[in-house]
Amino acid sequence: MNKINNVNSRSRAKRRKFKKINMKSIDYALLCGLLLLLFIGVVMVYSSSSYYALYQKDVYNTEYYFIKEITWVIVGIIGMAATMSIDYHIYKKFTPWLVMITLALLVLVLFIGADINGAVRWIRLGPLSFQPSELAKYVMVLYLALLIDKRKGKIKKFGEGTIFYLCIAAVFAVLILLEKNLSITAIIMMVAFIMILVGGAKISHLLSLIPVGLAAGLALIFTQSYRLDRLTSFLNPWADPSGDSYQLIQSLYALGSGGIFGVGLGNSRQKALFMPEPHNDFIFSIIGEELGLIGCIFIIVLFMFIVIRGATIAVKARDNYGFLLAIGIISVIALQALINIAVVSGSMPVTGVPMPFISYGGTSLVFNLGAMGILLNISRQSKDEEI
Repeated sequence: MNKINNVNSRSRAKRRKFKKINMKSIDYALLCGLLLLLFIGVVMVYSSSSYYALYQKDVYNTEYYFIKEITWVIVGIIGMAATMSIDYHIYKKFTPWLVMITLALLVLVLFIGADINGAVRWIRLGPLSFQPSELAKYVMVLYLALLIDKRKGKIKKFGEGTIFYLCIAAVFAVLILLEKNLSITAIIMMVAFIMILVGGAKISHLLSLIPVGLAAGLALIFTQSYRLDRLTSFLNPWADPSGDSYQLIQSLYALGSGGIFGVGLGNSRQKALFMPEPHNDFIFSIIGEELGLIGCIFIIVLFMFIVIRGATIAVKARDNYGFLLAIGIISVIALQALINIAVVSGSMPVTGVPMPFISYGGTSLVFNLGAMGILLNISRQSKDEEI
């Protein structure tokens, strides 16, 4: 009888615990910062793309990209609401399946993907396009968080820990590299490095691998002529102002023209067919031109706020899995924002990394919002709110 009572008590305790977890509030500060970024993104996509869309073949509609962006924002918010409501521990069960599906898609895109500007990164689905590398970033985060948490003691070892986890990330990275997407390849490896570091790996192990990583990066640059051209144009943009340096120079013109307060929303000159596809990777330069240094600083502060909130959620996560998952998600967002701003401002060679939540693009936006929903769910289960 006592055994039955004990079992019933434990069952009731588990039910009460589960109920309390789902009744907690999300991090509304993070949500508000995120929604503000989305609002700015929608406004700036319309402002930066209207002139380009008006003169684009088969479009001729100033609101073309604006309407598509609104649609993807709605889809992304619905996805975020869904992942925000699902207990993040459930992903442990489905992560191996997600890994297999993602790897299959990364292989499939190499054979049937659309070739755009020499890169094969998109799978066409009628009028829609899907970029598997955007999914791969977060599936890799889910898988590493699962493995590091499950194999707890292994992280301290060099071969079974650091090297093993980096090899897991490298499988995703190599397939993305075959798409001629070095930027996302680098982001995946850097996120893996951060997760392994915070997961408890020995710093000496990680430091010993930094020269190897740098050497591999340089080898990848010097073995492809277009990457080498980007590096030389970065070192001396004015050597080829109408060629490889053209986009960077137009970006610098835009940022310089904006001054402190900008030329005013909608008044950019560089978006008038000077800047190629100004609503994509170089949208930050249009923000700098129209909203000035003040607008740029505001965007940077917003990203810093989101990253700090994300790191706080990670620290307060109720378990190691949630901690690693939160760190991985916020690292993806932070690195993409940092690289995008660095490229646009001429602080690093030009590479195709969109600004999260602001640059035009459906696949990136939906997956970023879905990942933020997972982060918000982790915030609902923080340790300091436990009863």
